[in-house]
Amino acid sequence: MGEMIATREAFGRALAACGAENRDIVVLDADLSKATMSSVFQKAFPERFFNVGIAEGDLIDTAAGLAAAGKIPFACTFAVFAAGRAFEQIRNSVAYPKLNVKICGSHGGIAVGWDGATHQAVEDLAIMAAIPNMVVLYPGDAVEMEAAVKAMALYDGPVYIRFGRHPQPVLFDRSSYEFRIGKGIVMRNGRDVTLVVTGSLLAAAMQAADDLAAGGIEAEVLHLPTIKPLDEALLVESASRTGRAVVIEEGVIRGGLGSAVAVTLAQHCPVPMGFVGMEDTFGQSGSPEELLEYYHLTPAAAFFTGAGQETLGYVVKQIAGVQIYLTTAIIGMVLFGFMKLLCSPAKKQV
Repeated sequence: MGEMIATREAFGRALAACGAENRDIVVLDADLSKATMSSVFQKAFPERFFNVGIAEGDLIDTAAGLAAAGKIPFACTFAVFAAGRAFEQIRNSVAYPKLNVKICGSHGGIAVGWDGATHQAVEDLAIMAAIPNMVVLYPGDAVEMEAAVKAMALYDGPVYIRFGRHPQPVLFDRSSYEFRIGKGIVMRNGRDVTLVVTGSLLAAAMQAADDLAAGGIEAEVLHLPTIKPLDEALLVESASRTGRAVVIEEGVIRGGLGSAVAVTLAQHCPVPMGFVGMEDTFGQSGSPEELLEYYHLTPAAAFFTGAGQETLGYVVKQIAGVQIYLTTAIIGMVLFGFMKLLCSPAKKQV
């Protein structure tokens, strides 16, 4: 495994870099700048940084006012507070008038760990994607995060971006990678099934595809860092070739990427689909390893449990009319691939 960098670290660096290029960029934070890493911008440009305190509604309304005055505000807080406490302000003060506000949600997903259910945003992507005029981004590594921040700074309109404190493998080449809002990337070509993934599970999906290949199953990995607007053309093209799709995300499967993929494929390319993510449940406090095991994301518990296991089994068995059976050993390899990339040593962080 290569370099490991938390996407929040990349966010902080990219934000400061954008601030150096454009003096209209201002940053607001709800008293969490050291955790969201907006503190990097604060140190570089203190005159353009505003700590509004623990008042997320004020955070968004103040950002809306600054946007109306011609500034480009980045409003930073934890993802669960942005999508939860500030929902009404985001909907009515930002999205409805289509103001140029960038909403930045850190500590997304259950890999936050010890903070527990109150701080683990598993529904933020679903909530934000449901708001008209809102662009929703979830980069897969530090390089993509830096590029996405630069792209959203140039985009004129509301954007929500999710990132995390958990270190992620660096997959992209900084010297050549180009991020485009609304565009997906085929990370690996395959013929048997399309693994549709976003954000923190990208590296895990890549490892899973390698493990599946060892069992004779060639999986295509389609990374969609923009959840809204979705790259429907690329998704349909991939699914039409492989004939089946499994969506993988660190969040609720209802309303997030899974729902967006299901709607698109149901309309344009109906194929068997499976969904891997959080069921109708909240997270809880514990180490990343403990939580992932509890939510059936460990090799021992079997990654594709219940309906997910049945769906993937069906998908694999139906490949091009060939009787391919996903054995327990192959499932174990897939699980191990997901787990070893998603987990890191359990220790408390801010």
